[in-house]
Amino acid sequence: MDLSSAGIHTNFTALDWCIVVGYVIAVLAVGVYVRRYVSNVTDFIIAGRGLKTFLGAATMTATELCLVTVMYSAQKGFVGGFAAFHIALAAAIVTLLVGLTGFIVVPLRRANVMTIPEFYEKRFGRNVRILGGIILALSGILNMGMFIKAAAVFITCVTGLTSPFELKMIMTSLLAVVILYTSLGGMVSEVVLDYVQFVVLTFGLLLATLLSVRSLGWNNIIETVSLLKGRAGFDPFDTEGFGLPYVVWMFFLGLVSCAVWQTAVIRACAAKDTTTVKRLYMWSSIGFLMRFLLPYFLGISAFVYIAQHAALKDIFIPIGGPADPQVTLMAMPVFLSQILPAGLIGIITAAMLAAFMSTHDSYLLVWSSVLTQDVVTPWFKNGLSSKVRITLVRIFIVFIGIFVLVWGLWYPLGEDLWDYMAISGAIYFTGAFAVLALGIYWKRASRVGAYLALIAGFGAVLGLKPVQRLVGINIASEIVGLSVIVIATVLMVFGSLAFPDRRASP
Repeated sequence: MDLSSAGIHTNFTALDWCIVVGYVIAVLAVGVYVRRYVSNVTDFIIAGRGLKTFLGAATMTATELCLVTVMYSAQKGFVGGFAAFHIALAAAIVTLLVGLTGFIVVPLRRANVMTIPEFYEKRFGRNVRILGGIILALSGILNMGMFIKAAAVFITCVTGLTSPFELKMIMTSLLAVVILYTSLGGMVSEVVLDYVQFVVLTFGLLLATLLSVRSLGWNNIIETVSLLKGRAGFDPFDTEGFGLPYVVWMFFLGLVSCAVWQTAVIRACAAKDTTTVKRLYMWSSIGFLMRFLLPYFLGISAFVYIAQHAALKDIFIPIGGPADPQVTLMAMPVFLSQILPAGLIGIITAAMLAAFMSTHDSYLLVWSSVLTQDVVTPWFKNGLSSKVRITLVRIFIVFIGIFVLVWGLWYPLGEDLWDYMAISGAIYFTGAFAVLALGIYWKRASRVGAYLALIAGFGAVLGLKPVQRLVGINIASEIVGLSVIVIATVLMVFGSLAFPDRRASP
């Protein structure tokens, strides 16, 4: 969308481009340098199980505080107002409880596994591991498919770039940088760079938030949201806004994002010991809170700014119905392009691209590791050597990177970006939650029950709007997600009772 016709021009200058390019070059140099510290597959995938509390918390937060997180959170703030804050509170509360209790993550660390499907094999057998690995990788790769789209929207709106060719070249180059340093250094380079990018991004978000308040005024923000959104802009239980089912869905997603989602769990698996795991999660609860709150507020600020500018209001807040999700996704970066001065906007953009890279490196490494460790390696009776497995991981990193680049440019986003992320992830985690929770805490859980629960997770695909249009249904994504969770759990229990394992589980 070219906003110049509406009299909207970005403050992004040549100085800002220099800042961004310089940062990317520095990241690549550091990523390549730390390659020397990788000696085997354990170093490559989980950093030699040497993560301590604060470094682990920083890298976990950096992985989940990414550009796509900032974008979909800002979009939710724009659409839902202050009521969207309930998602941040849910994430923080659940992560803290996991830290206090060690629910799921401590048993996984105690089992000395590198991936969740590896636990499936120890508990239910090799074939469950392979199936679980395929579903996990498929869901995860689809989930990260929108990362490129989010980054492209951000760069387009902030920089004022209108050439599709130039944009594609920039996104391809950024992804190539991430693929290069991740394939060379694995988790070691990822941890080092995530820590740096965590600091840069936190600074950027805090600064942008302070400037938003200074530009708009706190009372003005509250009054505008109250006037235009009413109670739904503050109360998440209001039926005109999110509603009770959505709030319940968010609490479950908070649990999944920290205790079931592989990119977070791999930090628990890489922790020094189980005590460190608990501390890691308790400290990460603060990061999980802030990773949502700050972008939500930027989205709310964008709503207020746009509501008070007629040319933008007609585009982003049309009369007679909500704007297209692909339009509302642009609101926050357009807002930043107007309030941030030259130089500072380059620093903020570099921070956002830091988030883009910190998440891509983690996700590329995790899904390629799952394909290698849980789908390919189990087929070989004597396993594969560390050298072969590292080579396979690097190959998968490249192919996954190519796929997400193409998918991000092709998929028609028919819902808010956050809802796409939740449902695409639900293909895996709705079944995985039942398999993990019951597999860990219920001795009678069986192989057949695990199969049924994992397969049931595919039902979550019905929550995607393009799929709903294809089959002719219209069901809220949270209803689909919650329903699949119940079905997967019931099938896990039924399958285990009806078809118990003949031998006691190891």
